[in-house]
Amino acid sequence: MGKRIRYVYWQHENMWLAYLEEFPDYWTQGETLEELQENLRDLYNELTGEEIPNVRRVAELQLS
Repeated sequence: MGKRIRYVYWQHENMWLAYLEEFPDYWTQGETLEELQENLRDLYNELTGEEIPNVRRVAELQLS
């Protein structure tokens, strides 16, 4: 089984919009949920493949 990653999505008019939870600054869209998910996969590959410089991420910090 491959890696799983969470995303946030919603419908606006006739389009589906989403962003990867780890990369909230980078949004994508699709006419269907299937197209949206494919676009999210492509976006993830671009963001983690160093094709986009200065990628901003979200992380969690453990406090004592």
